[in-house]
Amino acid sequence: MSDIHLKKLTKSYGGHLAVAGINLHIAEGEFFSLLGPSGCGKSTTLRMIAGFVQPTSGEIIIGADDVTSLPPEKRDIGIVFQNYAIFPHMNVADNIAFGLKLRKRPRDEIRRRVTDALRQVGLSGYEERYQRELSGGEQQRVALARVLVTEPRILLLDEPLSALDKSLREEMKYWIKDLQKKLGITTVYVTHDQDEALTMSDRIGVMQKAQVVQVGTPQEIYEAPKTLFVTTFIGHSNVMDVIVGSGSGSDMTVLIDGNPVPTRGPENLVPGQPVKLVVRPENVVIGPDQETPVRLPATVLSETYQGSLIRYRLSLGGQEIIAERQNQSGNERFNPGTPVTVGWDPGRSEALVA
Repeated sequence: MSDIHLKKLTKSYGGHLAVAGINLHIAEGEFFSLLGPSGCGKSTTLRMIAGFVQPTSGEIIIGADDVTSLPPEKRDIGIVFQNYAIFPHMNVADNIAFGLKLRKRPRDEIRRRVTDALRQVGLSGYEERYQRELSGGEQQRVALARVLVTEPRILLLDEPLSALDKSLREEMKYWIKDLQKKLGITTVYVTHDQDEALTMSDRIGVMQKAQVVQVGTPQEIYEAPKTLFVTTFIGHSNVMDVIVGSGSGSDMTVLIDGNPVPTRGPENLVPGQPVKLVVRPENVVIGPDQETPVRLPATVLSETYQGSLIRYRLSLGGQEIIAERQNQSGNERFNPGTPVTVGWDPGRSEALVA
């Protein structure tokens, strides 16, 4: 297995900059996701790693090898796309053996490797089936087996679950993650689905407008976003217009309707500077008896039942925020129009410059 270094990697199409000077290190054996909206450059980055797209400038280093100018077949990389691309005229065994036959491997070795690959993806006994006899999830497993049988040092996955229905996507994302951990193969996974990235990744690189704007673990990305884009793209957030009261960094306050509220934020902020205060709905505590460092008066605007959650829309200092509470026996319910106190742990909030 190998690590991956991207050094000032850039791709331009005419006057359009698709990837803008990315510097990134992906560790050996890591499951790394490139996450972002359509058109941000994540698939172009993956295709440059694979060798299907030639960079305008920059370097791609895999292990100790500079592969920037090498064709795809010289990079020892496996790639799986969202459309599976398994051959309908071949049975499962022949699909998986295809790459090995191109490499002119001995027949006994091909048979052994195909059997091992089918076992790895949980499809032992499927050798004689054809595409029409397979579910979407089974076809995706065949596509993975066809890649894994060649024993690549890097695995690239380009939105591999987007063509599946929701329940199958849920099943497959855990299956792929478990398989990757078992094999220990360095994996780069491209997706626009935040739930997939948070569930599957060791680390995530969030992309916006051709750049990687934040890299971190799922917990770091979700709980400590560095930009307003990251906090609104990953999960749901309350974003309030506030002004800096005092301090900056980890020791600062902002003013909400004249009330000083402790939080954390960037360095070098100045009193009176407008910023956005970000708090996740699940971190907002609601109720007359709640004990948090932040305690502010609010009014319930609506209550929405969501099974395991009760979702409240609140008016706080002339702005609307959302609070989510677990639907548990003994938890008080609040009708629209009820005055309440809301609060949160300052460490669970973030002041960001718009």
